[in-house]
Amino acid sequence: MKLTWLGHACFSLEQDGYIILLDPYAGVEGYPPLRAAAHQVLCSHQHFDHSAVETVETLPARACPFSVREVRTFHDEQGGALRGENTVRVLTAGGFSAAHLGDLGHQLSAEQAAAIGPVDLVMVPVGGTYTVDAAGAREVCETLGPRWIVPMHYRHAPYGLPNVGAVEDFLALWRPEQVHRLEGPVLDLPLGPGGVWVPRFQA
Repeated sequence: MKLTWLGHACFSLEQDGYIILLDPYAGVEGYPPLRAAAHQVLCSHQHFDHSAVETVETLPARACPFSVREVRTFHDEQGGALRGENTVRVLTAGGFSAAHLGDLGHQLSAEQAAAIGPVDLVMVPVGGTYTVDAAGAREVCETLGPRWIVPMHYRHAPYGLPNVGAVEDFLALWRPEQVHRLEGPVLDLPLGPGGVWVPRFQA
């Protein structure tokens, strides 16, 4: 499985030439217009920075090698009363499972964690304000216990929502040897040692 970070909370996941695009954005400060193509587009919720499906070119239909599991969560700590629901998706292909947590705004219940199940990799929001913050994201990761963690939904000037935190706040919660910074946006599974893997946005 190959993951490519396209900025903000948007990733493409590819297996055997089939591409699923997660949470396409529009209108996020600093980022250029999204240019992507996919066989399938999945959105965790319908806010502008996660549901810009019109920006994605649709590729011809073909058999999908991914299995996809959905888990209902919330965009806030009040059961969705502030910002609505959020869908966590677990995608499995090529012997690996990756969970995209969308705009998760709370700690997972035991039932939600069990529904997500064992995963190899988690894409987790870390910027706070609209989602869990750095400490909250660390706690979510400890609950799920993935081997690899990929932060998303943070400010890295000039990119990102202006009122969310930087990725450094999250990285500071891990030992230096657990943090792996990439020179580009692509992560090919399996990765190297366990820990936090930070792709680099490529305009």
